[in-house]
Amino acid sequence: MTRRALRLSPVLAAVVLAGCASVAPDGLRSAVDRHTASRLPADSQLPSTDSRAQPTTEAQIAQWLSQPVDADTAVRIALLRSPSLQAQLAQLARQDAQRAQALTLFNPTLTLGRFVNGHEREIERQLSVNLVQLITLPWRSRWQGWQLEQATLTAAQQVLLHAADTRRAWLRAVAAQQSLQAAERMHEAAAAGGELARRMALVGNFSKLEQAQELRVQHDAAAQLARARLNAALEREQLARLMGLWGPQADFALPDSLPPLPKAEALHTGADAEATALRERLDVRALRRELDTTADRHGFARVGALFGDIGASYSRNTTTDRATRHDEVTRGWELELPLPLFDWGGVAAAGARAQLQHSSAQLRKAALQARSEARTSWLRYRTAWDLAQQQRTEVLPLAQQMQEEAVYRYNGMFISTWQLLAQARATTQAVATATEAQRDFWLADVDLQLALYSTSPGAGAASLSTPATPSESPAQGH
Repeated sequence: MTRRALRLSPVLAAVVLAGCASVAPDGLRSAVDRHTASRLPADSQLPSTDSRAQPTTEAQIAQWLSQPVDADTAVRIALLRSPSLQAQLAQLARQDAQRAQALTLFNPTLTLGRFVNGHEREIERQLSVNLVQLITLPWRSRWQGWQLEQATLTAAQQVLLHAADTRRAWLRAVAAQQSLQAAERMHEAAAAGGELARRMALVGNFSKLEQAQELRVQHDAAAQLARARLNAALEREQLARLMGLWGPQADFALPDSLPPLPKAEALHTGADAEATALRERLDVRALRRELDTTADRHGFARVGALFGDIGASYSRNTTTDRATRHDEVTRGWELELPLPLFDWGGVAAAGARAQLQHSSAQLRKAALQARSEARTSWLRYRTAWDLAQQQRTEVLPLAQQMQEEAVYRYNGMFISTWQLLAQARATTQAVATATEAQRDFWLADVDLQLALYSTSPGAGAASLSTPATPSESPAQGH
């Protein structure tokens, strides 16, 4: 018995070690980082599980907030401070723990018994183990690894989506700030016209109708200014929420303007957009891994239903004659086999086959959606650049030229003050429209990056805005 135990001890040790799965100490944050690092700003970090790193993180965030926050900095802060992202990463760590628990062998069962009658005393000892769990450990390890990879890809999608939402919020907040400045300039021009109309009406040089027209323009500009202030405050609050900021930290500064448009040669090309999306998108890769797992488990469905409860046990029972004190030892083993009298595994096999068909259909649907979103996102991206470029190179120079001509004509007393003020408002409106076009391009760029490399842009996808129409013609005069 001693020699046999020595021969079996390495086997038993290997079984025990194989069944002791470990949990990633960082909660799989490093695995998520491998999928997202190339799509995030440099030096971006995910929130740490080590509480000792919190003071260093807060000091770094305070340093970032001491200067105007650009888009990359906003994303870095959002990744570190977002509660929703921290919850997603905690969920991933919990799934890793569940994987380790599923790969840990059940403890063997030890059954002890003591029975006494008039002449004998019997002591039973039985050690039982689930054979199927032990035999299928390599396959279960592979399946759990694939499922955890799929969960990691899903968590990476959430990281990139949060980064994209933060970047969108930053673009909208900066654009709203620029639009507010334009609305203030338009209101100043309208207020000057209204005050001049009031004074001219007092001295009898302006009719009530002409004064009412200028007051209407002033009131419209005041309403537009109020809406611009509200929009700027709401967009700023949205950005602060995504960055996880509150209190004094929410009073951060933003740059004065959006980033300039890239040159035409630096634009993304749509030639291989579909192929890139099918190859790189994390949601497609996650569904492909799910299909692999389902297909690999399909063949074990019927076997698992039939023989999932096979067990083996070893017994050593001792019977003692109470009169003679003579011990009689009985040793042996037992094998528990389920009898497939009623359930032959057909239902389990049908369910596995249906699950395989479902996973295959989900992957085809995701591939079709990825192709479509890659095409539409690139078209929106290219159109947005064309429109923004047109505003910057054609519309704005034309508006500035008209403003200069209006000043020359006013100085030469060929146009009235009202026509000069109207032209000033129209020029300011052209600047606001160009800002919106520039914002739309960068929003489309965020959506294109998501559609090609991450996941569906979803509800946050940008749409091209319609240029605002001035309330009156610049040529209006009195």
